[in-house]
Amino acid sequence: MCVIQIPLREWTPRSKRVVKQVTPPDRRRALENWEMAVSLPSSSPLPASLPSNLLTRSRLLSPLSHALQLKRLLASSPAGRTRSFSLRSSSPRVGAFAADSSSAVGSELSTELDAVFPPTAATVSSSLLLGICSLPDTKFGSAIETALADSACYEQDDPNDRLSCFCDKALVNVGTDLARLVPGRVSTEVDARLAYDAHGIVRKVHRLLQLYYELEVPSERLLFKIPSTWQGIEAAKLLESEGIQTHLTFVYSFPQAAAAAQAGASVIQIFVGRIRDWSRNHTGDPELDAICRKGEDPGLELVAKAYNYIHKYGHKSKLMVAAIRNKQDIFSLLGVDYMILPLKILQSLKESITYPDEKYSFVRKLSPSSAMTYNFSQEELVNWDEASFSSAMGPASKELLAAVLEGYANQTKRVEELFGKIWPPPNV
Repeated sequence: MCVIQIPLREWTPRSKRVVKQVTPPDRRRALENWEMAVSLPSSSPLPASLPSNLLTRSRLLSPLSHALQLKRLLASSPAGRTRSFSLRSSSPRVGAFAADSSSAVGSELSTELDAVFPPTAATVSSSLLLGICSLPDTKFGSAIETALADSACYEQDDPNDRLSCFCDKALVNVGTDLARLVPGRVSTEVDARLAYDAHGIVRKVHRLLQLYYELEVPSERLLFKIPSTWQGIEAAKLLESEGIQTHLTFVYSFPQAAAAAQAGASVIQIFVGRIRDWSRNHTGDPELDAICRKGEDPGLELVAKAYNYIHKYGHKSKLMVAAIRNKQDIFSLLGVDYMILPLKILQSLKESITYPDEKYSFVRKLSPSSAMTYNFSQEELVNWDEASFSSAMGPASKELLAAVLEGYANQTKRVEELFGKIWPPPNV
């Protein structure tokens, strides 16, 4: 896989009808419905344009998160030397690449930043299904209707099994439609209620994968998004041994990241902003408190530590960062494999008009070579098992993980309740 340019395409919303994002507390997680990231082979074409209905019609779907993958942005810079990051009003330029980590050296290619990235990969989740159901004219509506009309699900005697079958079908139908729109991988959410059931996760992934096979979506186009509990990590290890790519999410601590890397997860996702928010509003986590006392950001520190661990010890996992709150987070994480960015941050980059050597001058913060000099304690280099994993999880990671699992489980329940009310659809 070679280093290639991800072209930025000019985009002007039709009639400038971008829906303003509304974020009441019960819908904040909807901001992450569309997580865009990519491991993009050089042969994959980019879509000519972003479907306008996905950009403009829903307060759930309008804030599409796009992957601003800045990996190898400054790869050609010698360690410790700065390079200017220049933004001009007429032609902003920034290096943006998709590359395999085995490539020795990236080459800097320029793209215009006064347009957003077309989506290159996607996530399908229960909250996305809720958003689709709230929009009767969306192009994905037929995917839901087809799922609710499925005869195999209809034949299930147990109502709970029937609703679960409908949800699986709906996720896969929407995921299949997304796979036709993006050149990269589609990550499919695994029911958060299975977070502490390794065998249940494996069965669910096998079920979803079989449904994708029936719709002729190959496994190399798929990821399966699994919570980073110990049981989720164990399930990911088994699935990866079968050649099924996993996406371990809800990582809030180094033990989670290290155990996920040891399990061979394809993608490990850390939520920078959520860790920062917790540390600002709580105390009592010794590790986070120590980082804060040094004046450092615990979210950014966790990403750096996980990245260095993965690259220093030769793990295959790619590191993805999400819940990025501002553009300074981007510059602090230059070199990470994937970034998930909301449009408002891309817009803030676009509006940052400056000239070389005036304001922005950055060093690539994360690189495989710098990872080799990072020092880990003996406690951090253990082969993680359930006992060591549980004892090393701090209050912050436990609380954040419990809260997000509860939220996603409730989302899935809401989907099932909604399907129970609207089933059978009018044409059945």
